[in-house]
Amino acid sequence: MGEPKLTRSKKFPIRWALKFSVSAGVLGVILWWLPTDQVWDAIQRIPFWLWVVVFGLFLAGHVLAAVKWWLLTAAGSNIALWTALRAHFAGLAANLCLPGVAGGDVIRAGMIFRGSDSKTRVALGSLADRLLDTLALLFLTGLGAVMIFGTRAFASGPLPLVAAFVLLTVVACTLAAALLPRFARGGLLGKVADTIGEFRQRPGRLIACLVLSTSVQAGFVGLNIALAHASGLVLPNAAWFFAWPLAKLIAIVPISLAGLGVREATLAALLSPLGADAARVVAVGLIWQAVLFATGLLGGLMLLLTTNRSSAQRGTDTAIADRLSSQGLAGRER
Repeated sequence: MGEPKLTRSKKFPIRWALKFSVSAGVLGVILWWLPTDQVWDAIQRIPFWLWVVVFGLFLAGHVLAAVKWWLLTAAGSNIALWTALRAHFAGLAANLCLPGVAGGDVIRAGMIFRGSDSKTRVALGSLADRLLDTLALLFLTGLGAVMIFGTRAFASGPLPLVAAFVLLTVVACTLAAALLPRFARGGLLGKVADTIGEFRQRPGRLIACLVLSTSVQAGFVGLNIALAHASGLVLPNAAWFFAWPLAKLIAIVPISLAGLGVREATLAALLSPLGADAARVVAVGLIWQAVLFATGLLGGLMLLLTTNRSSAQRGTDTAIADRLSSQGLAGRER
């Protein structure tokens, strides 16, 4: 039993180092290509009080996201909403240091898994939560594409192809959700089909969660628009609704450190043809990354300060806290 654990502990820093290298490399290229004085000027234009407001509203958005996840996985069970809230923010902390796209999802599900009276529902609900968030992002970027369709800026470059791909993806996902339960058997597709089939029996809750997810993600787009205006970057709101959700989906791919560098490069590539100054786009992206990292650190601190629970829950929390601490996130001042 000891050898597999040792193997995982050796592999983990390598994966984390690779992700850090990708983020550092992409950021290095961006800052080498763009005039860094313009990036720094745009950052300085954003007042600290606005960053604090954005940070507070971002936290509020994730409280709503935690409620949504609780509704899908544990509502009506013996798992309290407070437990789900702690687990959700612990997952945000884990997203900063654990390899793989599902790192944070695994952590938050693990924190309520042991105490749940329906472990299948926790697993299926977590999968449904991720699917709803993805669908919400696709819907918003498709809506943004429709809103800016036909403009001269939109017609230039590869944006029409990107928009067509997004809209086709939305249609494909809708058809897949309708047909998958009839044909998928076993494996990952079977699990997805089971999730869709279970929540079809509770359409009201599923629709409410989808609306909640879409509202939260739209609110995050609005926060980025506020930061952009403060930096001197003024674009049609539709441009942000087109580009920001798409950049977030690309940044989720586990090749970088919490999307750092990849998100900024994607935003600049998508918004530049629409008249945006790339240096200011990158500046807004870096300020937003500061919000994400601060939230992750707060999640780790929240986990460490609220471990006075039952012995079973305490053992789970301690194991998670130790794992985060061993990677240099928990218990380190930054």
